Amino acid sequence: MTTDVPVAKAGLYTLDLRAARWLAAPGSDPTNRLEVAYLTGGATALRHSATGKVLFFTSAEWIAFVRGCQDGEFEPDIDEAEHQAVRR
Repeated sequence: MTTDVPVAKAGLYTLDLRAARWLAAPGSDPTNRLEVAYLTGGATALRHSATGKVLFFTSAEWIAFVRGCQDGEFEPDIDEAEHQAVRR
């Protein structure tokens, strides 16, 4: 369902998602998880399985989001002791 032609942000919300292939983490709860679908023009859709609500991202927005996750941009501001406790 992907092409090389970028889709403008406003156009993302008009995309037909019936044929979208939704991906989720293996073993996640199908009734309460985040799912990702890669769409036309490099766009990405993100939905919550419990609500069905969908967010759309342009290719540039999705790349920025993924890089932010990889860089720890969305990690809470906690000290190392708290960080170790959360990991357990």
